[in-house]
Amino acid sequence: MSRLPLAALLLWIALLTSCGGGSDGGDDTPPYTPPPPGRGTVVTAAAAVPVTLPDGSRVQTVTAAQLAALMSDEVEAVTGEPRCSVTMWSVRYRTAAPRDALTESSAAIMVPGGTNTACSGTRPVLVYAHGTALDKRATMWDVATTEVQLVAAMFAAQGYIVVAPNYQGYEGSTLDYHPYVDEQLQGADMVDALRAARASFAAVGANPSSRLFVTGYSQGGHVALAAQKAMQALPAEFTVTAVAGLSGPYALVRFADQAMAGYLTRDITIFLPMVTTAGQRAGAGIYAAPGDLYEARYAPTIENLLPSLLSGEELVGQGKLPASAMFARDSQPQPQGPNAFFGDNPLVRTSYRNAYLADVAARPCAGDPQACAPENGLRKWLARNDLRRYRPASPLLLCGGNEDPTVPFFNSTAASEYYTAQGSAPTLLDLDGDPFSNDGWRSQRLGFAAAKQSVQLEAQEDGEDPDVAVAERYHRLLVAPFCLSAARQFFNDRLP
Repeated sequence: MSRLPLAALLLWIALLTSCGGGSDGGDDTPPYTPPPPGRGTVVTAAAAVPVTLPDGSRVQTVTAAQLAALMSDEVEAVTGEPRCSVTMWSVRYRTAAPRDALTESSAAIMVPGGTNTACSGTRPVLVYAHGTALDKRATMWDVATTEVQLVAAMFAAQGYIVVAPNYQGYEGSTLDYHPYVDEQLQGADMVDALRAARASFAAVGANPSSRLFVTGYSQGGHVALAAQKAMQALPAEFTVTAVAGLSGPYALVRFADQAMAGYLTRDITIFLPMVTTAGQRAGAGIYAAPGDLYEARYAPTIENLLPSLLSGEELVGQGKLPASAMFARDSQPQPQGPNAFFGDNPLVRTSYRNAYLADVAARPCAGDPQACAPENGLRKWLARNDLRRYRPASPLLLCGGNEDPTVPFFNSTAASEYYTAQGSAPTLLDLDGDPFSNDGWRSQRLGFAAAKQSVQLEAQEDGEDPDVAVAERYHRLLVAPFCLSAARQFFNDRLP
């Protein structure tokens, strides 16, 4: 069996490369309004998705033993031994699109089964939001792949009914782009996936209890909180038991302001085009033409680039995206020392960066997106989708690691501070905190520390820089399984 870093790499390499407005903060409970006609209605009835096992055989239901055989011992040590079989279903439904239109989207429904008492009777429902996916064909019912495999092992194989949307713009969706961190549209997609799943539960043999949980990782962390906000605005339809946001970009204005100031994060050249395309298609007016923001070599194709049928490496190889250069080599300000985010053939025009920073200087947000009035179109869109704009009505866990080079941990701390000030203090878990702290998260912190040490030792044996090796794996490989473990513990504590 391989060591943890290699096993985790094989399991998580397709997990998110990254990793949203409204102003309903305070304690007002909005009146119930029914969904618009058609939203959440089933377009194509739920169908079982055959699973291909390593030996090439195809089965309708993955047994607990077969699922365990797909995982490494190290991963199973985090998820626990599967107790239930899992049957994977797909369902297609109608959901929200810009300007009050409808589109089609799809979701996986993972149904636990078996003789174990944890697998039968009424089961809790978990709605899961996945991380950033570059592949337009990605689905949450392909058990042979990464994130799906871990979610199935962590939740469905432990007795949760899992509903996992693929998002608008993916897997045959009729929307020709993805509304990346568009709080309203992505929250609506989660709501409508659950509506379609509820309409399908009897047909797929799912027996739901009254317990409803929501979680997601990286981009999915933002989507999970957007779903919480959307669901608590529909109290006659949804009662959310608890929510877990895992390494998500909640404080979008602060995230972008720091990036434009030169404090850039991994994969930023992927995130930015997805954000701006979503804003443009929603009518945010981020620019008059792509060439206002993007350099001429990228502008002609940038709006239709992501998600893609090509890999990130292929997009870079074809000159569609830079390998890492966000800004020009001489663009200021920038941190001291070598910095791969500043270089030749950058993504963003220096004139746009300068205008953005001028707006930051003239209209600082002071940590609260509701306390500023930006005039820059991108900042306006980010403020509208910054999730420090509501008060969670259900218990909330925010989990991450304070050395995350992809989605900085300040997203979690800033959201926590805002919600606490609103009178709804979340549980905040820093995996990089004291592993011996007696706060209930010792196993996750100890496991995380051991996983990092394993990466460092493997790097030393291979002649690599241990710190670089940890940074490369931190967000995608190290934080994810332990935050998911924490989410399950948080949810299990709220089961009957």
